[in-house]
Formats: sequence, structure tokens, C-alpha cells
Amino acid sequence: MLEIIGFGFDLAVVIRVIASVLLGFAIGFEREITNKDAGLRTNILVCVGACIFTIISIYGFPEVTVLGDELGTRDTARVAAQIVTGIGFIGGGTVLRHGFNIYGLTTAATLWVSAAIGMACGAGMFGLAVISTILSIFVLVLVRLFEKNVLVTSTKNTKQLKVNITCLNEQSNYIYDYIIENYSQIREISKKFNKDESLTKINVILNISNKNPIKSMYKSFEKIEGIESISIQEFVE
Repeated sequence: MLEIIGFGFDLAVVIRVIASVLLGFAIGFEREITNKDAGLRTNILVCVGACIFTIISIYGFPEVTVLGDELGTRDTARVAAQIVTGIGFIGGGTVLRHGFNIYGLTTAATLWVSAAIGMACGAGMFGLAVISTILSIFVLVLVRLFEKNVLVTSTKNTKQLKVNITCLNEQSNYIYDYIIENYSQIREISKKFNKDESLTKINVILNISNKNPIKSMYKSFEKIEGIESISIQEFVE
């Protein structure tokens, strides 16, 4: 035992907590550099908290007398089991819905994994904790690159765009038909004719699966004559 400021500290327990801080930092660092809300502090605290709960579950509840000298059997998994379900409340708070799109599922799953890594540290299973951290970072970094560059049509690469076009009246029907023929996932489209200015405004909200959806749309409209102005931006409800 290592005595610190009058309190008893088991050096092995301290090492477990420090390990949970370092491994939580590794997971949180990846989240931080990708600008996620649950970054360094959140993942570190979740990992450390799970570690502490696991240590308490193992060492914090000694056997107690039930009847006379008979000792009751302690359930060391009781507190640890609640971490698995309890972390869902934190993870659920990171999941957001914008229209037809859902954000934060990966962040919620990352917090769940951070809790599992913290539990592994608390149980002294350092090999499992380190391997799990390495594999988790591998999934977060390399699989994300795979999704963006190989699975181009995946829902992860689907963007909802808002397109505003101002064009000459005589070209409005052609441009309107061009949009309908070339973009199948149109959610809204409207055309407003202005007699005084000889211009028509076409407004479109659509979903598009492309590596660079805004850039590709600008290129597709470059060759069309009669467009006075066009703006394309990502649309969030």
C-alpha cells in the first residue's frame, strides 16, 4: 500500500486510473480533431468514471454478515453492470435529428466504448484496454476515410442542399426540367416568374450523394445558358 496524505492508496489501483485517463485521452483526441461535441474532456471523464465504478464494484463492498456469523456473497458485477446501461443516458444526449438526417450516433457509440475501456482498466485488464483503444481509433479514422472515398453513395455522404437559381424567363422551363431529370431525390422545387424583371427564380431542396456535392452541382450548371445567378448551400432543417 502507498500512503498519500494520510489516506491508503493501492499503487495498482492508481495505475489503473491513470491508464484510463491516458486511454480516454487517446479516444477523445480523435473526436476533438474532428470537431465533435464529445471530445477530450467528455471521453476522459467517461473512461475514468467507468474505471472508478469498476474498482469500487470489485474492492469497495466487502463481505457482510447476513445472519450471525454467516457471510453474504457479494456481487462484484452489480455496479459495473449499471455502467453499461447508465452510459446510454449520456450517449443518448449526443444524438440529434435534423430533418431526415440523424447525427451523433458515432459519438454516442464512442462514449460507450470509452466506458468499456475504463471498465477494463478498473478490472486490471490492461491488454484488453490497450487493444480496444487501438482498434477503436482504427475504426474511427480509417473506416471514416473508407466511407468517404469508397462508399461514395453511402448515406454518410448524402447531403441535403438548398439551390437558388435566378435565370432568364425564356430559359426557366428548360432549367426546371433539367433539374427534375438529373436529380432524383428532390424534396421541394418551386418556380417564381417575374414579368417586370424578365427573370425567374427557381428554388430547390434536394438530397445528393457525392464526394463533393456542392462543387459537382456548380459544374453541372456551368454549361447551362440563361442563368444569371446561382447559390448552393447545405441545408439543415
